Amino acid sequence: MSSSLSKRCFVTVGATASFTSLIRAVLEPAFLETLHAQKYTELRIQYGKDGKKIFEDYIWVLPDDLKQKVQIEITGFDFRKDGLREEMLAARKGGGQQGAEGCVISHAGSGSILDALRIEVPIIVVPNTDLLDNHQLELAEALAEQNYVVHGNLK
Repeated sequence: MSSSLSKRCFVTVGATASFTSLIRAVLEPAFLETLHAQKYTELRIQYGKDGKKIFEDYIWVLPDDLKQKVQIEITGFDFRKDGLREEMLAARKGGGQQGAEGCVISHAGSGSILDALRIEVPIIVVPNTDLLDNHQLELAEALAEQNYVVHGNLK
């Protein structure tokens, strides 16, 4: 579906810590229906450490009627040695459609946030609250307060 009429949402959970709850959340039917309502045609997920099985299991059990309704191409990968810049650029450009800017949904890792801000792609930051010191929550709140990001949550 990577045509000139595509619009991409790119999700990154990071490369070091597991964030399987974000993978589950973006593969829920309600989220996919919301993407469809906003005219998204692609959902690209960097599922990172420990996420491949969850990603594949969720894709496998998605109801056929939902897949036909939303018609969103869902793809995923583990890790990129060369970083995520190209994935974020594809989201910024909407995956190809003129004027159809997509977005990035990211864990609240400082590197991912800075990458998105540098290339000026809209970013929704979802902190991984399972991490020990909750530094991601503090960062997301501070950046949202200054209108750099949208602070999201798993719900």
